[in-house]
Amino acid sequence: MAIALLTNHLVPYRRPLYARLAAEYGVEVLYYGGGERYMPSGADPAVGAVTFTARPLAGWRGALLVGRHYEAVIAPYAGGPILPAAYLGARLWRRPFVFWASVWAQPHSVTNDLALPVTRQIYRRADAVVAYGEHARRFVAEIRGRDDDIFVAPQAVESEIFARPVAISEIEAFRARHRLSDGPFVLYVGRLVTEKGIETLLDAWPQVSGAMLVVAGDGALRDRVGAVSGVRMLGAVDREELPVAYAAAAMTIVPSIPTPRWREPWGLVCNEAMHQARPVIATSAVGAAAGGLVLGLIEELSTYPWIGDNPLISPDYKSALAFAIMVALLIWRPTGLLRGRQF
Repeated sequence: MAIALLTNHLVPYRRPLYARLAAEYGVEVLYYGGGERYMPSGADPAVGAVTFTARPLAGWRGALLVGRHYEAVIAPYAGGPILPAAYLGARLWRRPFVFWASVWAQPHSVTNDLALPVTRQIYRRADAVVAYGEHARRFVAEIRGRDDDIFVAPQAVESEIFARPVAISEIEAFRARHRLSDGPFVLYVGRLVTEKGIETLLDAWPQVSGAMLVVAGDGALRDRVGAVSGVRMLGAVDREELPVAYAAAAMTIVPSIPTPRWREPWGLVCNEAMHQARPVIATSAVGAAAGGLVLGLIEELSTYPWIGDNPLISPDYKSALAFAIMVALLIWRPTGLLRGRQF
């Protein structure tokens, strides 16, 4: 019998992982819906060409029966009734249950609050937990009362895509294709929705001088982005082109903000930009910052009392966001203190 891994969508960046799990451990992927909350607008949720076994899951009833047909069950937090149904089915057929924990702060909504006693029991009674990073591990450990069976699987991206050398000619072609000047620009990559902090960034941008803000993504706030001076909207950018965008940028910014229902689980944009040796500015609501990937300059800046006393830039401080961008531009831009040096 195989091991079942439940997930909301077969997003392209996770397919190499699923293929490796299938080859090495006999994992089969069962996927269910989720809508635009989990995938950018226009993304194709269909399986397409994959090298592993993947099947659609028939809602919570299908999740309840997973334990009957598989030797172990791995299920994530996302999906409403999918998680408790998968857990109950695993217990009914006495199968090991592994909880894939992606959240690091309790989401609050009517349904989340009503289900809290059940989800807490799953946190405590799962046979093992896999967490996105140290920040998620700490959150789960507080609920379970132990951490000896919580395993951290660090977030990663494909180095063959994002760490490849980018030629100067590619950067020049990218700038020409998107009508970008030769000056420095700050790059935002992601969905254009409130929780991603794009509105906070746009409000802060008039305080930044000497650089353009380039936005790669799509979403409900696209019109707001296009109305701000000094901002260039690219729309959705293919993953294969993203390494060139990161290499061309002076830095990448991830300004996510917390909402009652959501906090940025990680922010793979941070990993992608760092593969091109570019600095990343992230708020304290970004999992990569809470998990320890993004450290250094911004942590020091946030100790100034007029910026805020959080350990990292608070998403509530627009001036702090603008100040961090200006300082980073001063240090890392080609004519700055470090003259674009890579570390």
